[in-house]
Amino acid sequence: MTNGEERLELKFRLSDGSDIGPSTYAASTAIATLKERIIAQWPQDQKVIPKAVNDVKLIYAGKVLENTKTIAESRIPVGELPGVVSTMHVVVQPSMERKKTDPGPSLLQSQISVQTIYVDLSWRWFVKSVNELE
Repeated sequence: MTNGEERLELKFRLSDGSDIGPSTYAASTAIATLKERIIAQWPQDQKVIPKAVNDVKLIYAGKVLENTKTIAESRIPVGELPGVVSTMHVVVQPSMERKKTDPGPSLLQSQISVQTIYVDLSWRWFVKSVNELE
């Protein structure tokens, strides 16, 4: 990092309205690095706690920011408004593997179960009808 590198003051707004920050970051800071810092400072009293960078979505000016880009590459105004704190919104979207610990029956399994019950009931009705004829 050079001495003349522009810096930006950011805060991160969580879904409950609370904030992480503000803190000052260099324009060359990667979005993934911002997410790592958010995870490290995440309040432990929240219902959903992100575990990995991919669980966190950062939104600025209506755009979801990409992990591989820097603050400057994400077209966030750096140095244009001195003394102003920019707010990024944080959305937590845990990966599907952790969300689905018990996926339950699939649609096919449910259809097979319904068909099995139907066949079983039809068979019982048939057996009962044959027994009545005897």
